[in-house]
Amino acid sequence: MASYLAKRLLRSILTLFIILTVVFILVRQMPIEGYFPNYEKMTEEQIRNGIHQMGLDQPIFVQLGNFFKNLILHGDLGTSRIYRNNVAVTEILAPKIPVSIKLGSLSLLLSLLIGLPMGTLMAKYKGHFFDHLGTGFIVLINAVPAAVYYLFIQLYGTELLNVSLLFNANNPKSWILPVFSMSLGNIAYYAMWLRRYMVDESRKDYIMLARIKGVDENSIMFRHIFRNSFVPMVQYIPTSFLNTVIGSIYIESLYSIPGMGGLLVDVIKRQDNTMVQGIVLLYACVGVIGLILGDLLMVLMDPRISFTKKGGDR
Repeated sequence: MASYLAKRLLRSILTLFIILTVVFILVRQMPIEGYFPNYEKMTEEQIRNGIHQMGLDQPIFVQLGNFFKNLILHGDLGTSRIYRNNVAVTEILAPKIPVSIKLGSLSLLLSLLIGLPMGTLMAKYKGHFFDHLGTGFIVLINAVPAAVYYLFIQLYGTELLNVSLLFNANNPKSWILPVFSMSLGNIAYYAMWLRRYMVDESRKDYIMLARIKGVDENSIMFRHIFRNSFVPMVQYIPTSFLNTVIGSIYIESLYSIPGMGGLLVDVIKRQDNTMVQGIVLLYACVGVIGLILGDLLMVLMDPRISFTKKGGDR
């Protein structure tokens, strides 16, 4: 396992390096207005001096090397020029990251609490009313654009709960609609795949043998079918956290939540290139870490799984 983790860590570092390199080069192709808060009022000489001070007149690979050196040695993601002039990106992100993490964690927890029992009951009562009801919900969530039901929930939910359209971190009621909205996609995902895995598992020989021996149906369903069906799903839980955080980009803008999602939309609109670069790095790190944690969870759930034996490495 240690050998496998070392390999995955090296691959992850390489992946992050490639992502950052591509993003860095693409950002450098953007108009230089993204580096000056008052570009339209500046003279050509002032623009040239500003570009020189920021090192933007150097060859692209020299700029890239300086960026990685500052990132690795000092944890420096650069300085915002538009969103908050001459303020470090890390200083801007520091108070916003906990908000997004809390919002994403609550949404993921709600998804698990609803999605897993829903998928289990759909599999247990396959072909009956609850199965059809759950299938209808899954089809609705996957077929309708998320922005549509996000707006619907906001429109009627705020009236139902008697809360403001704007988010208030100190009001617990104002967390309900954003968390619920962000969880819907994962609820449908968990329910759909758990049902499918459990239906497939229930047709296997050892389950049929247990039924012939008269083992209690609830024991078969929860101790054997659910447990074995949950193993292939568990690797996607950390990754779904990333999907939840990405989904918060629209949700945070919709409810004016002071997190990273709304910030990303804002800095893209303002063309603050350095801020965009820093936020993309954080999202990439969450995604890579999620993949590694997914593999670890699979091994913890089922010790028979080994990634170091022949045929086990992915």
